[in-house]
Amino acid sequence: MCLTCHQREINRQNSLNKNAQGIVRIGLTRYHVFMKTIYSRIGKRFFDMAIVVPALVILSPLLFCIAVLVRMQLGSPVLFRQVRPGLRGQPFTICKFRTMTEERDAQGRLLPDKERLTRFGRILRAASIDELPELFNVFKGNMSLVGPRPLRMEYLPLYSSEQARRHEVRPGITGWAQVNGRNATDWPMRLFQDVWYVDNHNFRLDMKILVLTVLKVFRREGISAEGHATMPPFKGER
Repeated sequence: MCLTCHQREINRQNSLNKNAQGIVRIGLTRYHVFMKTIYSRIGKRFFDMAIVVPALVILSPLLFCIAVLVRMQLGSPVLFRQVRPGLRGQPFTICKFRTMTEERDAQGRLLPDKERLTRFGRILRAASIDELPELFNVFKGNMSLVGPRPLRMEYLPLYSSEQARRHEVRPGITGWAQVNGRNATDWPMRLFQDVWYVDNHNFRLDMKILVLTVLKVFRREGISAEGHATMPPFKGER
């Protein structure tokens, strides 16, 4: 074979190899998209129920004891209920153990959160025990174990179109933002992390977030922003 013909054959083989590698990459991309879709639609809910059902059974004595303590410390009602936006922004009622009093000023308005948060409530929040009733929200399908935290309904019109994508998945008891700063991060970063989770969530990431959440709870990191009981209100894009 002449040198020129030999070089042409090498170029042809290289071209075929590049095309084959491109097809493999496309195939892997489609496979990953397919697996993510299956996990989002079926696997994630199965994963939630596989953990929540036994957890509710095992934790029922603890839930009862905490409910009694809240009743003794703060009175009735034991649970804090509030309407929050869920999947696709649809409203649902979230449940937590109460950590604040109902103290009001002379005009009948509730005092700031920082002033109403009790010592007992701080203990519940520091250990994230106040979040345990949200397991019932997961059981009902309003929430997931892992996902962007459900925020306030009044924030919905304040999000940018990109930030609003955080509602493309069910909200979670914990999430990527919670293990990367929690309430100690600012709003733009927190919402960015929520959208990042929407685009990248999978079984391995959810497991990682759950493990990191346990570590964060023990270390009591990022419980509140400086000068606030939790975080300052979201004011929208500046």
